[in-house]
Amino acid sequence: MAVSMAAVLLGGLAAGCSGKDNTEGKGTDSGSAKPITFTWLVYDRPEGKVKTDWEIFKEIEAKTGVKVDWQVVSQEGLTEKRQIMIATNTVTDFIQPTNQEARENGPEKVFLNLKDYLNIAPNLKKFYDTYPEAKALATGADGGLYDVPVLEGDAAGKGFNYIWMARKDLMDKYNLKAPANLDEFYQFLKALKAKEPDSYPLSFNTPATSDVGMYTVFGKMFTGIAGFFNKNPTAEQYEFAPYQKGYKDALVYMNKLYSEKLLDPEFYLLTGAQWEERFLKGKSSVTYWWKAEVNPLLDKAKKAGAAPDFNLDALPEIAASGLKPYQFSRPVVGSSGRAISAKVKDKERAVKFLDYLVSEEGTNYLSLGIEGKSYTVENGKPAYRKEFGASPYVALRRDFGVWYDNISLNNALARETWERSLDDKSKAINKSYEPFIIPAPKAMVKTTEELDLEKSKLTPLTKYLEQQITEFVVGKTPINDTTFQQFLDQAKKLGADDLLKMYNTAYKRTYNIK
Repeated sequence: MAVSMAAVLLGGLAAGCSGKDNTEGKGTDSGSAKPITFTWLVYDRPEGKVKTDWEIFKEIEAKTGVKVDWQVVSQEGLTEKRQIMIATNTVTDFIQPTNQEARENGPEKVFLNLKDYLNIAPNLKKFYDTYPEAKALATGADGGLYDVPVLEGDAAGKGFNYIWMARKDLMDKYNLKAPANLDEFYQFLKALKAKEPDSYPLSFNTPATSDVGMYTVFGKMFTGIAGFFNKNPTAEQYEFAPYQKGYKDALVYMNKLYSEKLLDPEFYLLTGAQWEERFLKGKSSVTYWWKAEVNPLLDKAKKAGAAPDFNLDALPEIAASGLKPYQFSRPVVGSSGRAISAKVKDKERAVKFLDYLVSEEGTNYLSLGIEGKSYTVENGKPAYRKEFGASPYVALRRDFGVWYDNISLNNALARETWERSLDDKSKAINKSYEPFIIPAPKAMVKTTEELDLEKSKLTPLTKYLEQQITEFVVGKTPINDTTFQQFLDQAKKLGADDLLKMYNTAYKRTYNIK
């Protein structure tokens, strides 16, 4: 069903570009409707500030009669401003709360119940029918629907964010092959250290517990669980990584890399700028990072006067013996969505406008822009203009308002279009990772009690785990059966079992899993 929806979204390009007056996939507003203005909370992106004259919104106004009055705040002040608005029930007509904020505050008459208007909003109805996960995340305790969650990943669950990357020029220079398992990875780092003795081959950006952090990455390699708590990729249940067979082995492995100076000794302290500087200056040569940063890093290397043949390429995902290497795709449904104020002056017009933005035509405006100006259609599929380069989102956001945070509703379509426009190197990297990518876990809906439990226990537990793992890795605490059991016992005391039970309860309840 999700794949079918993706096809419908893309298929709408042909109708949207042909100039034919097809009503299917369009909102129920029209250009002949009485003009109306709605306020909308946004923030200025680093790529470019919000503009009142973006052409896509002129086109949208011509089609719907709706003019948008942007209420602009700084990126740093956005969350606080939104939370104050919610707390005082003074939200703008259109706003992007977290799904949790929407479903919790919707029943309190902060946000409009979209369920009451689905009879005049066919595109919204189709959206909820096509994405049951989105519907679950938007549903309040009273059964109402209070936002339209943003789509982040392709419906097939193949889009992904991260890769192992290494200095390809050094691999060629020293005749090193990409490692296929953990032993080969160790030998690979050892060979780089021998050839470049002043470097520490492996480095990571901080924090160590982030999606690209060292503890997350190695924990998954040795246990199959990404992060401390996550869904088992082979079962419909959540696991706590340190309880899994292999976690102690992960600690031993990381300690060996640290002890043999194959790992940057300040791996747990590096700022993003420090990590990047060391990588560009050859002080490290292997990392796990965002795939979209390959070309920008190459450009920065040239400007920074790095080695003249500085080059990067992807290494494969690897895992311990008996485990299948994998990476979760981007989640199909994001953590936030578009909501309408319950106090909006014209509720039906507001719903019809949102319905238009969710339609094929509206989606194409917000995620692609205008054909011939921001994208072209090649072999029936959209592609961003080649002159936008490897980072088209800069020009798209700055000049067109396309793929702009708190405005776009379908980032999945934008990313798919971007990746279709990539250079051959980036496409080859994507192709090489296809066998490793599996669909991300669906988001769960937690009760107030479950949220309180998470709030009270997750942060102190994570802080303890990060601190103790660091002591294991740097050798401050020896790794043996006794110390590892003490580590697990303290994790239990801090609520690991309570959190694990809660995640499984909430996940299975959300999706009616027995």
